[in-house]
Amino acid sequence: MKEFFKFVFASMVGVILSFFAIFILFIIFITVLVSSAGSDKKVEVSANSVMHMSLDYPISERADKNPFSEFNFMGFESKKTLGLKEILAGIQSAKTDENIKGIYLDASSVSAGFATIEEIRNALIDFRKSGKFVLAYSEVYTQGAYYLATAADKIYLNPEGMVDFRGLSSESMFFKGSLDKLGIEAQIIKVGTYKSAVEPFILEKMSEPNRRQVTSFLGSMYDHFLNKISESRKIAKADLFSIADSAKVRDPKDAVSFKMVDGLLYKDQVLDELKKRSGSDKKKDVKSVSIEDYAGKDERESTTSSNRIAVIYANGEIISGEGNDNTMGSERISRAIRKARTDDKIKAVVLRVNSPGGSALASDVMWREVVLTKKVKPVIVSMGDVAASGGYYIACAADSIFAQPNTITGSIGVFGIIPNMQKFFNDKLGITFDGVKTGKYADLGDVSRPLTEDEKLIFQQEVNKTYNTFTKKVADGRKKSQTYIDSIGQGRVWSGTEALNNGLVDRLGDINDAIASAAKKAKLSDYKVVSYPAQVDPFKSFFDNSADKVRVYFAKRELGDNFTYYEQLKSALSISGIQTRIPYNITIR
Repeated sequence: MKEFFKFVFASMVGVILSFFAIFILFIIFITVLVSSAGSDKKVEVSANSVMHMSLDYPISERADKNPFSEFNFMGFESKKTLGLKEILAGIQSAKTDENIKGIYLDASSVSAGFATIEEIRNALIDFRKSGKFVLAYSEVYTQGAYYLATAADKIYLNPEGMVDFRGLSSESMFFKGSLDKLGIEAQIIKVGTYKSAVEPFILEKMSEPNRRQVTSFLGSMYDHFLNKISESRKIAKADLFSIADSAKVRDPKDAVSFKMVDGLLYKDQVLDELKKRSGSDKKKDVKSVSIEDYAGKDERESTTSSNRIAVIYANGEIISGEGNDNTMGSERISRAIRKARTDDKIKAVVLRVNSPGGSALASDVMWREVVLTKKVKPVIVSMGDVAASGGYYIACAADSIFAQPNTITGSIGVFGIIPNMQKFFNDKLGITFDGVKTGKYADLGDVSRPLTEDEKLIFQQEVNKTYNTFTKKVADGRKKSQTYIDSIGQGRVWSGTEALNNGLVDRLGDINDAIASAAKKAKLSDYKVVSYPAQVDPFKSFFDNSADKVRVYFAKRELGDNFTYYEQLKSALSISGIQTRIPYNITIR
């Protein structure tokens, strides 16, 4: 028996020591990965190389600091990805790199909003001004990918491939039928004829005002879409409209006959073309470097100038609190703006807004910091795919606002939703409620019963007050009358082009145009660009909310493109408090 316990004890010690050793190795492994995540060292590029661009992943404003990029283990796959910031810097750097002779755009689908694609497309067009080539190839072009591909001097399609070219569409998901089945009533308090964010809860289809505004801004975006393709491909705009409207491109040969592509090639023929255009040896492989490996820091971030321009990335749904790299927390963004304001080395601020809005209170908190900063140094706003409702709220106080023609903006309106779940509890679950209160309104907003008329009036007054505050601040920021802002407000959504015409934005342009404008306003010829807020530490990020990350990973893997519907439903169910948000999620397929 003594020997038995001795053996068991020794085995336990061995197991414990083994686990301890594995744990130490794991910590070392994680530390090495995290330390390497901060490295911006570019790869060595051989002469006569081609930069390979695929962009087959969701493109955010800035790349996540992911220490596990390109790490595959037990079925978990992680791919190195870039944000718009890094993509633009990579293209700009390649433009002046004598070792890079051109860009190979391997395009099938681009997971990005219209304005993001516009910025990348413009960067590729600028790249071609160096005399270098851009060649696009795909087996299947989605509309977003094709729009990006039209920046190339040559577009090729697989002989059995397809070009999807049929026009743009916008679709909203409506929940009323589901709520009715559950016995849940969405009690809506709003201001704005066009404030359609509440419609999914109370209607089964679009209202006529909503249909008018969507027709207007989608038509404006489509007009720009056709104009730019017409310029690049030398095809009459009317012909492009007819091709899409009648779905004339039904066969690869149709794409050639309508001059939408330059030829039908297999991959080996494309590689031969790349060798020829880059001056590579025909008997060897194409010398290439992926943009993910090539892209490093923006050259403007590496200069030693003591003068700085801060670019503050305000991205995602607006909430109170800290938020993260994908959610705009009022505390985090306010702190970043405040830091830029109090730093004497920072001479101007560019606020990059990409947000559908959210909490009205959180929006106001950030607006205040913009106002204070504007008093001491220039503040320029650059709008991304969406800068609407709360996203416009925080932008309106800036000295100048830049948007892309296909940016979604405006939506100056306010709403609140208070669910009445009495029938759900009573009829579906057999649950009833009873209680006491010390005052008439002590249980104001309780979801177990409907609002009284007095309570509805209280909420309506709060929403009216918020809308009045919103329109007053926009009027002051844009130097317009409040009456005029109300006339173009009412929750109406505008494209960037429409917003330029009605005075909600000052110029059409990208983030680099906004930075140049900030430098000019601050009278700077030499400056360094710094980014705020600091991105989430990759080591901390790995361990924080790991359960959520696993859930999202498997949900995306299972649902694919339909993951967007899951996100919309989740966002709708999370709404609380008075909101300034837009309901649209425009996707180009």
